[in-house]
Amino acid sequence: MFTFISDMPLSSKARVYADVNLNRPREYWDYESYEVKWGDQDDYQIVRKLGRGKYSEVFEGLNITNNEKCVIKVLKVNLGKSTWRDKCNIGKGSYCKTKVPDVKFFQSRTPALIFEHVENRDFKELYHTLTDYDIRYYMFELLRALDACHSMGIMHRDVKPHNVMINHSQRKLRLIDWGLAEFYHPGQEYNVRVASRYFKGPELLVDYQMYDYSLDLWSLGCVFASMIFRKEPFFHGHDNYDQLVRIAKVLGTEELFQYLTKYEIVLDPRFNEILGRHTKKRWERFVHAENQHLVSPESLDLLDKLLRYDHAERLTAREAMEHVYFRKFCSHHDLLYNLMILGAIVQDHGGRIPVGAQQNNDGTKKPGKPRFLIFLLFRFDHAKYESDVISAIIKENYFH
Repeated sequence: MFTFISDMPLSSKARVYADVNLNRPREYWDYESYEVKWGDQDDYQIVRKLGRGKYSEVFEGLNITNNEKCVIKVLKVNLGKSTWRDKCNIGKGSYCKTKVPDVKFFQSRTPALIFEHVENRDFKELYHTLTDYDIRYYMFELLRALDACHSMGIMHRDVKPHNVMINHSQRKLRLIDWGLAEFYHPGQEYNVRVASRYFKGPELLVDYQMYDYSLDLWSLGCVFASMIFRKEPFFHGHDNYDQLVRIAKVLGTEELFQYLTKYEIVLDPRFNEILGRHTKKRWERFVHAENQHLVSPESLDLLDKLLRYDHAERLTAREAMEHVYFRKFCSHHDLLYNLMILGAIVQDHGGRIPVGAQQNNDGTKKPGKPRFLIFLLFRFDHAKYESDVISAIIKENYFH
């Protein structure tokens, strides 16, 4: 029923940041040769257990040198490649980094990683309390995190609510758990057994191995859909096969076949009996009385440009940041948006933008307005409320 001719799918290349690792020395991306420099265990104390995973146990800890909380990830003794991937990839962007050194517990020879502590609230509770502005704000922050890691040649490959830490009172977001992250090289075939089921892109579900950074944008789109529609998870498959069926029931089977044909992908015969035929649904179909205050034409347009079968058609993180959804705020939100965009520009220019000085009434010079905006920008990361920034802008007579 669903048969495709070629046995070898066509290759694909990322639209952005494709050659980042080609232009870096091998030691930048060769994590298998990475030499770990361990810190001093005496600087840290374990306070309580937070959870456990397949490869580690996670504890709340204390850095006794400065009395700051931290997270201690105690690794299993047999370290695999994912451990070194985690080790090499963290710290490459301001929204996804550890701010304290790594440590090894020498007494038991058990390695551990030390991370920044974020007072996170469970997403199943938090997401149902978020306002329209909150969602715009945190989506923008998550896009900044992804653009940061993509610009450094890294795919996260496990974007999901569990890996997005949000301290809502401080409006702080951190993208965590880089154990599945990988450096991107054009034309390389990657393992499709990455990402959590509900956030797997179609390319993974049809075994297309030449994927790229756009995988993370599909996962982000799934998170975004769950936020604005208050439906978590948005695509709720019982297994990987059913996951693609759930996606096809929304995005349509004809569009799926077009994607498969474009890249000459052979679909697993098991889909013959379960996929069926489905027309593409309008996003407005998912709007109801309980979520309509979170949905707008702009949000649906952004979602539509993220949740695309064809990975090459999805917005990049930077393109998504420039979408009108993040611009249509009331006046002070517009100002915050401009500050966030300025932040991206400053980052692109190594933190330096030439700015002329202005004259005070007494003839002395004072920093120009752009310099003040840059100051606010870096202060914004530490501001607890948007009003802090607005008040500072008004005080400096920014609108004069």
